[in-house]
Amino acid sequence: MSDTRDTQRSGAGPVDSDLVSLDAGELARRIHAGEVSSVEVTRAHLERIEAVDGGIHAFLHLDAEGALAAAEAADRAIADGGPVSPLAGVPVAVKDNLTTTDMPTTCGSRILSGWRPPYDATVVKRLRAAGLVPLGKTNLDEFAMGSSTENSAFGPTRNPWDTTRIPGGSGGGSSASVAAGESPLALGSDTGGSIRQPGAVTGTVGVKPTYGTVSRYGLVAFSSSLDQVGPCARSVLDAALLHEVVGGHDPCDQTSVDAPLPPVVEAALAGARGDLAGVRVGVVAEFSGEGYQPGVLAAFTDAVRTLGELGAEVVEVSCPAFSYALPAYYLIAPSEASSNLARFDAMRYGLRVGDDGEHAADEVMSLTREAGFGAEVKRRIMIGTHALSAGSYDALYGKAQKARTLIVRDFTAAFETCDVLVSPTTPTTAFPLGERTDDPLAMYLADLCTIPSNLAGNAALSVPCGLSADDGLPVGLQVMAPALADDRAYRVAAAYEVARGAGDHPRIPELRALETSR
Repeated sequence: MSDTRDTQRSGAGPVDSDLVSLDAGELARRIHAGEVSSVEVTRAHLERIEAVDGGIHAFLHLDAEGALAAAEAADRAIADGGPVSPLAGVPVAVKDNLTTTDMPTTCGSRILSGWRPPYDATVVKRLRAAGLVPLGKTNLDEFAMGSSTENSAFGPTRNPWDTTRIPGGSGGGSSASVAAGESPLALGSDTGGSIRQPGAVTGTVGVKPTYGTVSRYGLVAFSSSLDQVGPCARSVLDAALLHEVVGGHDPCDQTSVDAPLPPVVEAALAGARGDLAGVRVGVVAEFSGEGYQPGVLAAFTDAVRTLGELGAEVVEVSCPAFSYALPAYYLIAPSEASSNLARFDAMRYGLRVGDDGEHAADEVMSLTREAGFGAEVKRRIMIGTHALSAGSYDALYGKAQKARTLIVRDFTAAFETCDVLVSPTTPTTAFPLGERTDDPLAMYLADLCTIPSNLAGNAALSVPCGLSADDGLPVGLQVMAPALADDRAYRVAAAYEVARGAGDHPRIPELRALETSR
């Protein structure tokens, strides 16, 4: 099975191809003003997917019929003149580890190939209730374990800027769909950087909200204390608009924070006015030096200079415990994964191998997990099971949790003197496909800068900060804010985006070479 895409065509004629280059806010404005219909916008994106996704492979499943039906419903609601959400009628892509009743949810794994959930994730319900138009499900590293989307059982996604390179991971499908003009918006999940790192290497905006402020109900669990759903977009304001749609308390999620959502849209609009006077920005000293690509550091330095020119006070801060983040993460996350993935036992749902009447239940379970899980998932299950074993718990998992506490303390100390912290989102630009597949440690280093915010649970986002002089590929600026202060990150990122002159035109690379008749 190479993918699970369903590409029903509507049979309609050609539409305005310029629609796929507009950001979500502008599309919503035109739809609500009656200048264009949601059906036309949706059809334009479906045709874009048909034209270029053969070379990108951002989508695992495409539901054209369902998308057009949702678009028609949005057009009717807008025409009726009643209250509608600001993004009603705008298409959106959904990462394939969020449950959907009308499309398969595979998590990029053979063990869930073709599985259709009996319920929608809370964030998907909120998309539908707000009148957005789900186009399909996007590719990911299997069970969101990876930094390149090469661990998908259904083949890798390619970076629209250079199709010989990775689009980041685990949510490379979502970020690539936005970068390639296949969807103006997407949802992803971020466990160690899986929204922000793909955003950085594809030139898009990716946001990890404060842990617990966006529901995880219906998100297939990888590491429950780290996983967080968030938006992918072409602009900071678009991300804020989507964040506002999906965020907020959910009684179905026991880790959901019962507190008002930070005013992220207002913050993005305020930031777009370009004034950061009174904002204190801390540059994390530990996120530089050896291992960082010169072009990435140069772009980051330019971005910090721009923040100063916008009126921010820029200071250097030291967070020494951040050096423990990577090893701590790769004990905590696999430990939680080994527990969460125990449910895939061939007894309740998904793949079943060896059920021929000659194998006992434990043999069926073993055969199924052997055939259904990929190499990286097996690696992390084994690491996690070992870390939780009686002889290793205190020495490994226990120490990792202590390191996590130190990281939280470093953030707390830094935010006592700074409003936000900044760093490069990733140490390098997108690396070539296949370059790190045989070197897990090198692959894990792609998340070096993003992991601390997952361990601490605070808000963080990545905003494009230009192209590396080394290779002409996108670089991301990471902005980190305290828990429940997501609005600070949005304000700073929006101000920087406008100062760069990037907020008025989406950054979609040319893909003419990929367009084919399919």
